Order: sequence, then structure tokens, then C-alpha cells
Amino acid sequence: MIYVSSTVIQIIQIVYFLTVAGVVVVLISENRNPIKSVAWIMAVVFLPVVGIVWYAIFGQDLTKRRIISKRTYSKLKKRPLDEMQILAQVAVPEEHSDLINLIQKMDYNPLLGGNDEKIFTSGKEKFEHLLADISRAKKHIHVEYYVLSDDEIGRRLQDALIRKAKEGLEIRIIYDSFGSRKSDKKYYEHFRMAGIETEPFLKLTLPRLTSHVNYRNHRKMVIIDGQIGYTGGMNVADRYINGFAWGSWRDTHARIEGKGVQGLQSVFLLDWYFVSQTLITSRKYFPMLDDFGTNTMQIVSSGPMRTVKEIPSAILQAIYDARKSIFIQTPYFLPTEMMINALQIAAIRGVDVRLMMSERSDMFFVQMASYSYVKQMLEAGIKVYFYRKGFLHSKLMIFDDSLTLIGSANFDVRSFEQNFEVEAFVYSSETGNEAREIFIEDQRECVQLSIKEWIKRPRRKRFLESLLRLFAPLL
Repeated sequence: MIYVSSTVIQIIQIVYFLTVAGVVVVLISENRNPIKSVAWIMAVVFLPVVGIVWYAIFGQDLTKRRIISKRTYSKLKKRPLDEMQILAQVAVPEEHSDLINLIQKMDYNPLLGGNDEKIFTSGKEKFEHLLADISRAKKHIHVEYYVLSDDEIGRRLQDALIRKAKEGLEIRIIYDSFGSRKSDKKYYEHFRMAGIETEPFLKLTLPRLTSHVNYRNHRKMVIIDGQIGYTGGMNVADRYINGFAWGSWRDTHARIEGKGVQGLQSVFLLDWYFVSQTLITSRKYFPMLDDFGTNTMQIVSSGPMRTVKEIPSAILQAIYDARKSIFIQTPYFLPTEMMINALQIAAIRGVDVRLMMSERSDMFFVQMASYSYVKQMLEAGIKVYFYRKGFLHSKLMIFDDSLTLIGSANFDVRSFEQNFEVEAFVYSSETGNEAREIFIEDQRECVQLSIKEWIKRPRRKRFLESLLRLFAPLL
């Protein structure tokens, strides 16, 4: 039996107290979002040891860190798209002019025309089209996923890319180090041995583990020959095709043809510079494209290292602008106070606001915290639906049937403030009507909640939800 003197215990207690006090001082002095700061203070004060460890791993603030110079940023993003815009002036949809202007001024995200989109709600269909497009690629392929799994579909994608590499195509892959952590190192080595440039995003290695693990690249993109682009909520894993034992995995993804693809290309090359320090600005990655359709779009990216959060700011503007309807699908619903207020006000002024999320989730604590917001939504007249067929992982938003958002961002604080995300803002009644029909079809697999039934749930369950809500900014 090991004996520890009272003096040693007192010293440990003093050191721990000073550590907690130091963390609290840092949190206050950093001028973070007050809600997030209070959540962290509660964690380190009321969760002995665990709170400190949690803060050390997940509490680092990278918002003031510059990862790329303004000059390099201009070379990678502004110049190629500037040249494209000189040759293609796009008419601005009047009903969304304020939003378009905001997105352009927050970051260089021009309105790109001549697009056609195909929306996938089936992982099987998405991967069939993706693999077929890869087989027809002629010059270069860029791949970026949060989860890249060493399973059946992951190996099929690997085989397809290696075949194209042997044909002489340039291929680059970015995978998130945390999201793809379950895949064996040999899986990525196979890519490299085939001549495919493969890089992890914010590699989780000591001593940088604690500063990197909380900031993840949640984007899902493939760009083929600079002409075809894929983006949405689907990662590379068998569950996106086969589902779970307890249900299907319902997700949304889009295939884009047109100038919008070049917005995705810019995002990828910025990320590539970040992971490899290789500056790629060649015009060959931005070919001149014919019009494939009549839709216009903006590709909006955001991340924790930017002062202005582009995606949540744009979503807020879209909510303010909505006149008829707002349909939202999200796997996790942990909104900021501004988002809550905006949705409530929209519903009160007569907008048909509908929120759909999964009745059963892959993340228990996040699900419980999400439930704590339901009562507020219902009281404001927002229609809330629980998807019952399986897990709803879709990130889909439709505003007035004329603006559709398809991308990687969940409707939660992590996606809005901590993850690297990308969204396609598609200005099209045709796409909006198609997305609306998808939403209505999913409603048939849902139960609509009522305020009377919701408040009858067991008190202990409601308390747990409210307790976890306090930590929502940290989940």
C-alpha cells in the first residue's frame, strides 16, 4: 500500500487550484464567445481533473492564428476566379441580392453561373456516379474527405484512383487525421506508393495533439479535371451505402457541373497549401467551361481561424431574408442564440419553418443536448420532425424554394465555429423545388412533434437534456 503524506496532498491540491485559476484567467482574457467561455469555466471548475484534461485537448483557440498570407490567398483564390468572372458576367437574383453581396464581401466568393446539379440521397447512387466520373477523368483528380475508410467502398475508391494514377493523371488526396483515424496507415501508404500525393489534415502527433484535435477538416469534396465536382454530407465508408443494423444512413450529396466547380477547386488548393506548403496556381486546374445549366451558385467555406464565420453568417442572412419557407435537415441541432432568435422570429412573422433531425443518433450526448432546444422551437410555431427510418445525417436547407444549401456543415456550434466546412449556395427554383420534394418525401418517414406530448416526457430526461445543453458549445 502506497502512503501519501498530507503535505504532498496539500501541494497537489494547491497546484491543481492554481492550474484551474490559470485556465479561468486565460479563458476570460481571450475574449471568446461568453457562452463558450462560461461552458469551459464550468467544465474545469465542476469536473475535477477531467475538465482540465478536456480543456487541454479541446480548448485551444486557433482563431488568431494566420495559416496563409494575404498574398498567397489572393493567388490561390482570387486571381483564378477573377479571370473566370471577366469572361462570364452573371445576373444576380434580386430576391437574394443582399445575401450574395454579403457572401462576396465576407470572403472572395463570386457568383458562378452555368451550373447543373444532381442531388443524391442514396450513398450507392452517389458512389456509382463518382466512380464512373473518376474512370473517365483525363488530367487531374482532387479528393478531400473527413472520413476515408479502409473498407469495401474505401478500397473500391482506392483501386479506381490507383488505376488513374498508373495512366499518368495527377491525383491529390487530403484526409482528416482525426476523422480517418480508424483506417490503417498501410491504406494511405498504398496511395503514396502509386504516386498519389496524400496528406493528412492537422496530423495528430505529439506535442501538437492538444492544439489540433479540436479543429477538424469536415469537408467532403472531389474535383475531377476542374469540370465535375462533388460535395455534401457523405464521407467514404460502407455505412453510407449499407446503413446500420438499426436502420439506413440517410444523407445528401451533390454532383456539380459548371463554373461552381471552380469554387470547390479554390477551396481544395487552399487546403492543399495548408497541408503541404505547396503553392498551386496553374490555370490548368481552372479550365474554361461551357454552360451546363442555368443555375448560379456561390461556394462558401469557413474555418476556425477566420474572425468572421462565413457559413453561419450567410445562413443567418438567408433566415432574415426568407419570406415563405425555411426547411432544415441536420443530424445535430445545437444552434447559437442568434440562430435560435432568427428562426423564432421567422416563424412568428409567418414563415413556414420546418426542422428535421434524427430520432436516433450516433452521438448520445449531442442528441440529448439537441433535444433541449425542441421546446423553444415548438413554442415559436416551428414544425419539428424526428426521422425514424434510420440515422438522418443530411445537411440540407431550402429557403423560399429558390435557395438550396448543400454541404458539410451541421446546424451546430462545432460546424459553425470550430470545423473547416464548405457549402454550395445554389440559387435556382428548379433545384429548390427538387430539394423541397426530397424534404417532403423524408417527412413520410418522420413523426411530427407536438408541444403537449413533448413536455410530458420524464422529468429526469428533461433535466439531463438541460444539463448537457450547458456544455453544447463544447460538444
